[in-house]
Amino acid sequence: MSKLSSRRFCACIGALALTLGAPLVAQTSAAAKSKNRKIQRTADGHPDLSGVWTNATITPMERPASLAGKATLSDTEAKEFEKNAAKELADVDGKSESPLLAAAGSNGTGGYNILFIDRGSELARVDGVKRTSLIVDPADGKVPPLTPEGRKRANLAMRSNFIYTSIKDRPLSERCLLGFGSTSGPPMLPVLYNNNYQIVQTPDTVMILVEMVHDVRIVRMNGTHPPENVHQWLGDSIGHWEGDTLVVDTTNFTDQTRFEGAGDKLHIIERFQRIDPDTILYRATIDDPSTFTKQWTLEYPFRATPGPVYEYACHEGNYAATDIMGGARKADPGAPKK
Repeated sequence: MSKLSSRRFCACIGALALTLGAPLVAQTSAAAKSKNRKIQRTADGHPDLSGVWTNATITPMERPASLAGKATLSDTEAKEFEKNAAKELADVDGKSESPLLAAAGSNGTGGYNILFIDRGSELARVDGVKRTSLIVDPADGKVPPLTPEGRKRANLAMRSNFIYTSIKDRPLSERCLLGFGSTSGPPMLPVLYNNNYQIVQTPDTVMILVEMVHDVRIVRMNGTHPPENVHQWLGDSIGHWEGDTLVVDTTNFTDQTRFEGAGDKLHIIERFQRIDPDTILYRATIDDPSTFTKQWTLEYPFRATPGPVYEYACHEGNYAATDIMGGARKADPGAPKK
């Protein structure tokens, strides 16, 4: 998925939802009970992040223009937003065109109905209030302006989506090699469905199993990054503890997976803070002076969920790749045969 497609996809999350959230009284009661329970710790004294978590939310990555200047909503405002979003989503069911289908790349053909969409029904709640964007810095909730180099790279990435000379030219997510919309991260963003993560924590390693496309992130504790010419799809992640917060420093991305079309010096710093037994507050800062005019930060909760995380068998018996390339050949008879 291209940089611009990814951003449109994340932004559309705030426009639609599957069902209304639980009543406010029930949410408040559950939150109070959660805070009264103790956070589990490992034998070495650190908060235990192990378990199954979800970051599903309809809060968009960037703040919608209709909510400019409003970083948060009251519960009454949030309930109305969520109600309207649920109605919009219900109206999509059975249609072949909609903003949702356009963001998913399926406009004109359909391909999704709401039975398969599972991205939560509420805005993200942090510090007791509902957020209108995942981006918390800058304060306007928007991705900072791109540098000239960043704009050039973004334009190239946009054009690459229309290359059909070989299946190897198609996006990784289209080939089911990596999750779309940065669901695998870093940063680990909520998308249309499969927003579950299983964390296994040991003193030396933290493993994050991503439900979408069965990706696995390995965070090596207190290690060092390999030479900069060693690239990995999910980057190289090194972790350390700052008090009760797990800090994960990731570099060494490939040019196919750098978030929002960033450059080869992309550096992402994630923070995992277990604020109560049912919540990890996740915060990710994107640092790349060659692409963005300033650093920027996202923040949202990961909530405990029963699990388990089931297999994601992408492309098993799926003819989409063949159809995509076959359609391109018919549309361009002069294209080389593969």
